[in-house]
Amino acid sequence: MASTLTTGLSSFVAHPAWAGDPFRPNQPHAIGDATEAAFKAAFYAGDYRSAATLVKQAIAAEPNEPMNYAMAAAFDYLNKDYEQLARQAKRTQETAAALKATDPLRGHLYMAVGIFMEGAYVLQTQGIARGTPTALRMLQQVFSELDAAEKIDPNDPELSLLKGFMDLLLAVSLPFSNPDQAIARLQNGYPAYLSYRGIAIGLRDLKRYDEALAAVDRALAAAPNNPDLIYLKAQILFLKQDFNASLPLYASALTYADQLPGSIVRQMRFEECLAQGNDGPTCAERSNINAG
Repeated sequence: MASTLTTGLSSFVAHPAWAGDPFRPNQPHAIGDATEAAFKAAFYAGDYRSAATLVKQAIAAEPNEPMNYAMAAAFDYLNKDYEQLARQAKRTQETAAALKATDPLRGHLYMAVGIFMEGAYVLQTQGIARGTPTALRMLQQVFSELDAAEKIDPNDPELSLLKGFMDLLLAVSLPFSNPDQAIARLQNGYPAYLSYRGIAIGLRDLKRYDEALAAVDRALAAAPNNPDLIYLKAQILFLKQDFNASLPLYASALTYADQLPGSIVRQMRFEECLAQGNDGPTCAERSNINAG
């Protein structure tokens, strides 16, 4: 994700009360600086390697913050470490339950996130056929927790962001879901580099490519060196069959390969190879897309 972590985070140095809240420029909640550093390494700078280290430091420094365990669980999912994912999902729920006493909105929100991630563990380890009944029951718990958070503040930026991304995941997985709902939800999300990223993904999935490009450009305006966003723009152009325009963006995103998960890098290389006019089997071999 961008040049160095220090450079990537320098524009965010400010110290109002609760300076660590990356979601609320006004009326921030109590989120610590170590948590904020891990969050921005992952999602502003796109430096997953630094973020994985920083989230461990954040857990040590701020052990009562459920977002730290949620981020750790997300990294475990990307790395296919499903047993560790399950442990971090449980820790997310435990700390979220405790947080309800002092910050009920975020407590309910991260209880939902923790249960959602536990559902992902069930599906990955039991398979779709066996795991779906359990996962659907857990999804009802997720909705219950989100409803409780919405009763406190339906327009909260963190709630809008996380619920919007969960809606996007459900729209991909469940036939009765639609990305339109997620897109509408994400309009109230913050920071812009994440909310517009989600909007661009939803519009991409709806094949509304020109609107998706406009959204990803707004995300890039907020985080211009984020390789996830550069890659997303390349992918949208690829899907639009504007292959020549996509190629410089694939090349740019791949300059950050050493800080991205291997699965993402392989997918980028596969798509870049296709955009160059090669056939699928050739690109699968060149990119090693089936590894891991």
